[in-house]
Amino acid sequence: MLEKVVIANRGEIALRILRACHELGIKTVAAYSEADREQKHVLLADESVCIGPAASAQSYLNIPAVISAAEVTDAVAIHPGYGFLSENADFAERVEQSGFIFIGPRPDTIRLMGNKITAIKAMQKAGLPCVPGSGSLREEDADKTAKLAREIGYPVIIKAAAGGGGRGMRVVFSEATLRNAITLTRSEAATAFGNDTVYMEKYLEHPRHIEVQVLADEHANIIYLGERDCSMQRRHQKVIEEAPAPGISEKTRREIGERCVEACRTISYRGAGTYEFLYEDGEFYFIEMNTRVQVEHPVTEMVTGVDIVREQLRIAAGEELAYKQEDIHINGHAIECRINAEDPETFMPSPGTITHYHPPGGAGIRVDTHVYQGYKVPPHYDSMIGKLIAHAENRQLAFARMSMALTEIVVDGIKTNIPLHQKLINDAAFIAGGTDIHYLEKKLGLK
Repeated sequence: MLEKVVIANRGEIALRILRACHELGIKTVAAYSEADREQKHVLLADESVCIGPAASAQSYLNIPAVISAAEVTDAVAIHPGYGFLSENADFAERVEQSGFIFIGPRPDTIRLMGNKITAIKAMQKAGLPCVPGSGSLREEDADKTAKLAREIGYPVIIKAAAGGGGRGMRVVFSEATLRNAITLTRSEAATAFGNDTVYMEKYLEHPRHIEVQVLADEHANIIYLGERDCSMQRRHQKVIEEAPAPGISEKTRREIGERCVEACRTISYRGAGTYEFLYEDGEFYFIEMNTRVQVEHPVTEMVTGVDIVREQLRIAAGEELAYKQEDIHINGHAIECRINAEDPETFMPSPGTITHYHPPGGAGIRVDTHVYQGYKVPPHYDSMIGKLIAHAENRQLAFARMSMALTEIVVDGIKTNIPLHQKLINDAAFIAGGTDIHYLEKKLGLK
C-alpha cells in the first residue's frame, strides 16, 4: 500500500481522502493555501505544507508548489481530488516524471477524454451512442457549418472542446445567430480554457443527465457501479443528485453499464471515472467523461457499499479491485443535496464566519463537510461547504429522510441554499421523478 499521500485539494473532498487514507494506514500530507490553514484536514493530517497564498493560481493550481510538497515530505503519491488540477494532463505527467504516483488515470487518457472532440470520437469508435454533431468548427468553413446545422436541425449548441463546469456553451435557435454564437463561444473558450476550439451538437430539449460510475485497475478488471441522475441543475451546475436514476430498468442499467466497461477497455482506462450522458426518449447520448472522483460519488457509495476513494488508492498502489461485477448490487435509494454558502434567491456567494453549526442525524443520513462552528468560509473558492446525503430502502423514504435532515441542519452566520433544497425536496414534479435538466431553471424563472 502507498506509504504517504499528498492531498492536493481542500474542503470536504480533502477530508474525505484523508479519512480513506487513514483506514488504509496511509500517512497524509495536507497541501494547503494560506487561507485554509484552519481547515479540518490540515489540522488532522500527519503533516502539512503551505503551498502558497489564497489565490488558486498561486497555490492549488501551482504545479511546482504541489510537487514540491511531495518532495519535501518524502511522499510517494498525490491525490488531486476533484476540480483544481484533477483533470490536468500536464500535471499528471509532471507528477509521474518527478517520480511520484498520480492517483488517477494516465496522462494520455486524461488528455484524450479532456478534449470533448477527441473524447466523442474515441467513444464513437468504442460503440457508445453520441449526440449528432460536428468535429472542430473552423472559421473558414462557415458555409459548411451552416449546412451541417440545418441537417442536424435547430436548436443546436456550440461547445468549447476544452470546456467544463458548465462554461463555454451557447444554444443557437436559428441560422441568423449561428456565426455570432460561434465567435462568442470561441472567444469565451480562449479566455476560460486557453483553447478556442469549439464544436456543435444537436440541442436536446428535454433530456435528463444520467451518469455511469466505473472503476478500473491495472489488471484489466473493470466494473460499473450503476447510474446517477444529476438532472437538477442551474446554469449547468448540479444541485441535487440521486442514485439510482428513476425509471431506469435493471436491463437498461446493465446494457449501458456493460458498454461503458467496454469503452474503458478500449482506451485502457485506470482509476475511477464517470461517463456522462444525456437521456431522452429512452436513448442514451454520451457527452463527456470525467476522469476523476465526482462530487456526487457518495450516492453511489450508499447504494452499492463500495468506497470509491478507497478503491482509487488501492488501484494507485497496483492492487486489484476488491470487487467483481457480480458483487455489485443496487441497495435502496440515495439522494444528495449540495450545500453552498450562497444567497438562496440571488445565488451570490456568502463568505463569512459560521456562528452556529448543527448537523442533522438519524438513520441513513451522511454529512460530508469540512465546516465547524467558528469556521470562516473564505471568498476565494467554490461556494460548496458540504454535502447532505440520505439513504433508505426506497426513493420515497430517502426523500422523507432528506426532508427531515434539511429541517434539522443549522448553519448560521452566513447565507446558504438550504431553503432552496427544502423547496425542491417537496416539489411534486421532482418527487414524481424524471424531471429534465431545464426543470430547475424554469422553476426559478431563469428560462
